Amino acid sequence: MRIRAAIVVPAASAAVAGLLLTAPQSQAATGHQRAVPCADKSLTVRAKAAAGDPAVLRVSVTNPGTRACVVDQVPTVTFGDLDGAALPVPEGGTGTYRLAAGGTAYADVRTIADPADPEARRVDAVTVAASAAHRGRSFTAAQLGTGRQVLVWEPVTTWWQPSAAAADRAVGLG
Repeated sequence: MRIRAAIVVPAASAAVAGLLLTAPQSQAATGHQRAVPCADKSLTVRAKAAAGDPAVLRVSVTNPGTRACVVDQVPTVTFGDLDGAALPVPEGGTGTYRLAAGGTAYADVRTIADPADPEARRVDAVTVAASAAHRGRSFTAAQLGTGRQVLVWEPVTTWWQPSAAAADRAVGLG
């Protein structure tokens, strides 16, 4: 048995209610439109080797704008002229991450599990992009603080996190 309820709404409020009912749930709940993709040039991307562990890079992306925008859920991190990018940990990572106006997201990248690994590759630079469609920003090994080169073998990256500490925990630090 179904129960039907009638709601009496003034005409002006009915139009607003109708719009909210047809909006996706996330928009209806907040009354805001979905965030648009962040423009590559509008973001500030940073990267630096973790103190005491040059095999871990700490990266961040900041949205200095006045409106929220979205980036990919996982940063795209590539290494010199090597093929491929760091794999997300945990696996998956499709979707988006919302960057609030003035907000920053953090991720850690483990470039190599064992620096003594004989299969390690060496690169002069690492490129970090907030989304796969972005060019990102390249950092030399010297800028990263890893010496003359970055050692790479089976690199992994965390998903974007709300804090540097959360990114550290996600990659197994601290």
